[in-house]
Amino acid sequence: MLLLVDLDNTLIDRAWAFNSWAANFVWSIGLPAPEAEWLIEADRDGYEPRDSLARQIKSRFEIDMALEILVDKLLYEHVDAMTLGTSTKHALANARDAGFKIAIVTNGTVSQQTLKLQKTGLGAYVDAVVISEAENVKKPDPAIFRIAARQLDTELDGGWMVGDHPTADIAGGQAVGQETGWVSRGMAWPAEAVVPTLSAGTAAKVVEEVVRRLQ
Repeated sequence: MLLLVDLDNTLIDRAWAFNSWAANFVWSIGLPAPEAEWLIEADRDGYEPRDSLARQIKSRFEIDMALEILVDKLLYEHVDAMTLGTSTKHALANARDAGFKIAIVTNGTVSQQTLKLQKTGLGAYVDAVVISEAENVKKPDPAIFRIAARQLDTELDGGWMVGDHPTADIAGGQAVGQETGWVSRGMAWPAEAVVPTLSAGTAAKVVEEVVRRLQ
């Protein structure tokens, strides 16, 4: 059985880590705390290109910092705040014990996503990792899901895709015939999107329900 799982804001709380970094960054350059709210919004949950966000920061905050240094800060410094929750560890371990082969399928750069895996120790809980930059294809393109299945020598049919993004994860998984589990993070499902098979607030709860349904 195949279980594909997203990384950011699914297995690890990327939003909390970035928000914490944003508050510290704004404080470090002597600006008032509310400016962190602008930075968090401009980040768009990580979907704003880093060079674009760096240019916006330089323009708004009028800081004398090389663009490439600021891009590196945006890419890597918030990773230090990332952790892997105990409940998530247990859920992944239980899924493996139940017979699932688990692959992380994530959009992002190899350097940044690999650092997150090293920082959190996630590699010990999964069987494969597929990073979009390495494969030159991003979710929701069906090809990236097929690559993950091929790496684990299994089929997509009958498998699951778990993630937080309605398009990249849920629609992407459904397009290749997978059941889908949405990690809602307390948000409401978009009315215009195709409904996932199941949903819960955290990855741990979604994975636990996936395992329960197949026992």
